[in-house]
Amino acid sequence: MNIKKLTATLIATFVISMMNAQNPFFEKYNTPHETAPFDKIKVEHFEPAIREGMRQHAEEVDAIVSNSDAPTFNNTIVALETAGELLSRTMSVFGNLQGAETNDELLALAKEMAPAMNEHSNNIRLNEKLFARVKAVYNQKDQLNLTVEQKSLLDKTYKSFVRYGANLSHEDQQKYRKLSEKLNLLSLQFGQNNLKETNEYVMLVNNIDELAGLPKDEITSAAQTAKEKGLEGWAFTLQAPSYIPFMKYAQNRDLRRQLYMAYNTKCTNDNDYNNIEIVKEIANTRMEIAQLLGFDNFAEYVLKERMAENSDAVYNLLNQLIDAYMPIAQNEYTELQELARQDQGNDFVVMPWDWSYYSDQLKDKKFNLNEEMLRPYFELESVKGGVFGLATQLYGITFKKNSEIPVYHKDVDAYEVFDKDGKYLAVLYTDFHPRAGKRAGAWMTEYKGQWIDEKTGENSRPHVSIVMNFTKPTELKPSLLTFDEFETFLHEFGHALHGIFANSTYESLSGTSVYRDFVELPSQILENYATEEEFLNTFAKHYETGENIPADLIQRIKDAANFNAAYACMRQVSFGLLDMGWFTRNTPFDGDVKAFEKEAWSKAQILPVIDEACMSTQFSHIFAGGYSAGYYSYKWAEVLDADAFSVFKEKGLFNQEAAESFRNNILSTGGTEHPMVIYKRFRGQEPTIDALLKRNGIEAKSTN
Repeated sequence: MNIKKLTATLIATFVISMMNAQNPFFEKYNTPHETAPFDKIKVEHFEPAIREGMRQHAEEVDAIVSNSDAPTFNNTIVALETAGELLSRTMSVFGNLQGAETNDELLALAKEMAPAMNEHSNNIRLNEKLFARVKAVYNQKDQLNLTVEQKSLLDKTYKSFVRYGANLSHEDQQKYRKLSEKLNLLSLQFGQNNLKETNEYVMLVNNIDELAGLPKDEITSAAQTAKEKGLEGWAFTLQAPSYIPFMKYAQNRDLRRQLYMAYNTKCTNDNDYNNIEIVKEIANTRMEIAQLLGFDNFAEYVLKERMAENSDAVYNLLNQLIDAYMPIAQNEYTELQELARQDQGNDFVVMPWDWSYYSDQLKDKKFNLNEEMLRPYFELESVKGGVFGLATQLYGITFKKNSEIPVYHKDVDAYEVFDKDGKYLAVLYTDFHPRAGKRAGAWMTEYKGQWIDEKTGENSRPHVSIVMNFTKPTELKPSLLTFDEFETFLHEFGHALHGIFANSTYESLSGTSVYRDFVELPSQILENYATEEEFLNTFAKHYETGENIPADLIQRIKDAANFNAAYACMRQVSFGLLDMGWFTRNTPFDGDVKAFEKEAWSKAQILPVIDEACMSTQFSHIFAGGYSAGYYSYKWAEVLDADAFSVFKEKGLFNQEAAESFRNNILSTGGTEHPMVIYKRFRGQEPTIDALLKRNGIEAKSTN
């Protein structure tokens, strides 16, 4: 044997064994349910694990390509599906921590590793020999005796190669590589800029008289924030639990405007976090990629694999909503203006920084209802019990906190989830409060997906996480949620159930691996329970007295459920129009981002437009997330959820038959079948907009 080759092999083996001994990613997790060992993972562990994961993945792909046997579903499609375990395991932690608990080291590493990871991905997607094997199996799919799920996996695998350039010429594949690497880095930079600009802003108030109107708890929280930042006075940030109450309650209009402008000019300022040029580059790069792949624009490329199918269907939905809701939204603005002018005089114009303030006053005047009345009944721990209890009532599942499961931050709790027969079902992490290392918003994610081992039959269960930015507890009070925060909890928990109940053979089809305009159905249907007395009475008790939420207060919540619903609808529609505006372009853009934005969403605007403000530069959903040419999904899914919830309204809120059908047909199925097929299996028919209009108290217009 060649001595040099043997020596090199021994050295490589020794190096790998040393890495195995020191890096938790290189060994089987010795934790409950093999959850990620966050207590052992350090930043320095990621790069070697990612690089070794890419090496192993490439080796596994080479084995598929070099297989001398004819391509089959098992030796090609399934083999590809199960390859890359180390890389997937490492990236699930690395990627999720960038959103939930990041730092400068992780941000820098993400930027450094992005080109290598993008190249690795492209090396697989653009591997001609690998694609030839996939294509060979795909071309004989009609002759193969495949299950519905196997057909879906084959179809998804083949299309993923085509959609990422496998059919392009060698020259165009090189263009694709450069464009995809560029887009990857641009999206990463966009998100990092948004996070840093959000974290750095503080509005410090030194005179307590300027805080007139703010509830005592909000003032206490602002003082605590200032103290945490080493400042004296009261500090307000762009984090939702600070920003939203200030805009709602502060009587000082100048300060409301100051905070509003800080929020709505994020990443437009003359500093390192400016996203203006990045917005242009992302829009143009996506357009180039789509056109390289044979599509007119990026929206057409995206929508090819969505329920909507094309941009005409998206605009049809958005225009239907504008026709139905715009007149009512304009009346809502007029009514608010009238209230404000009673206070401020006939020349007063309600501006965007006035909307929340006067909306709260009008809501209180019409319904004797405001957030501060409700907060005492929505203490976080009680709400958690109520939301978990809802899942128990519907599906029989239970939740047990397990302190032995490592977590990535002290604010995070880990729960074991058990099915109605007592079998282990999933792990659920809950992460509720804002901090510097967490991006804004709320989301559900997974640290481990679900799949079934076809050889042993073992059902490998998922590790699901819900991440939010709720009101923090103070030294004197626990975390008391606003009603909006309570609804957000229900929303993200609905996503979590989609992951928890996953029951597919293949991980890439499991749980939330469905069309983007279908994935919001499981989340939004749970929001319907927020105003249901039968549900609220199970947990909503005053955090001090223990008294149930009064029946008349619940009635006021129900009466106010559609307060400013048309304005809220137009706001969402405006975001959908802006998204579609950017991604239906088929020529390069080098104009004024703010002017383009103003025109793109003009049909759905209610409030006066502020020239300096810009949504695009902070619109992470579409420029740094997965909702590009897909923000309409929230309204699309709202049509679905209103239609689907009508089943529970007819049969009973906690009807076991309806719940079991929803679990089996919607939640457990994942992406194993087309979403309309499984929706109709649950509902018995295709959805219409009628249930949504009825829920919002809107009369449907007759159409020809």
